[in-house]
Amino acid sequence: MRLIQPCVLRPPSDFPYRWTAAYGQDVYGIWQTIVFRDVPQSYRWIPPGTFTMGSPEEEHCRGNYEAQRRVTLSQGFWMADTACTQALWSAVMAENPSHFKGEMLPVESVTFDRVTAFLEKWRDMCPEVPLRLPTEAEWEYACRANTQTPFCFGETISTDQVNFDGRYPYRSSDAKGAFREKTIPVKEVPPNGWGLYQMHGNVWEWCADWYGPYDEESMLDPTGPDSGHERVFRGGGWISDARYCRSASRIAYGPGFVWLDSGFRLVSGHGDLEEKAERPGEHPRSGGGQVAGTDTGQASRRARRQR
Repeated sequence: MRLIQPCVLRPPSDFPYRWTAAYGQDVYGIWQTIVFRDVPQSYRWIPPGTFTMGSPEEEHCRGNYEAQRRVTLSQGFWMADTACTQALWSAVMAENPSHFKGEMLPVESVTFDRVTAFLEKWRDMCPEVPLRLPTEAEWEYACRANTQTPFCFGETISTDQVNFDGRYPYRSSDAKGAFREKTIPVKEVPPNGWGLYQMHGNVWEWCADWYGPYDEESMLDPTGPDSGHERVFRGGGWISDARYCRSASRIAYGPGFVWLDSGFRLVSGHGDLEEKAERPGEHPRSGGGQVAGTDTGQASRRARRQR
């Protein structure tokens, strides 16, 4: 299936930024790379737009609380092109909780609370580059990249495209694939139409929203319920069946939940990235310079709630 390219008429008005190590535009859109302690992370410009969030009633393996609604995101934002790597986590936190070790593997085994601690430490160290978790609406909008099929790659997926448990494909008629039994490097499989890698599979990604049923009416810049007990988890992981990797699939866990495929992806809002006066001390580019940007427990896990 052909992936539709984003309609980017012009870059954000304050792009590029003083602390950006490299930037450019390619077939996927606009990107920029930030370097912190020799660790680069590229971000993709996700333009504002309107999309249909959730899944149609006829979608195979549709879960509860996936009612469709029209959502408008009035502001564009920068989304990391990969899940947070162990290299970046270690550069900020000076430790690595991951079970599967490797600098270019996604950090995993992190709770929502630990991700919050990471973000607080980052903001203290690098206030010039405010980062946050995506809202659930931002996450699905970026994952879909202008598609409405169950996956950004089309009606189904293979383990050549997504790191999931290939013994459990999306449809019974689909060929079975590999079960790697571990995470893989963050850019090992193809990106979606907006240049974002592994929005499906590898690690689940925490979102900022509390979990709850959708308001089925059209919404502007939704941020989820005002309170709750569980945070939204999106994308599926290396140990997941294909159905949990769908663009609309949503589950939730308490902020202290952790497993071997719980990770996250960074976002910065357009308005947050205004150029600010540098404070004394460490700058996000320290040790950096120019870098190349982006071109382009099984049974219990399967019993997870999908509402």
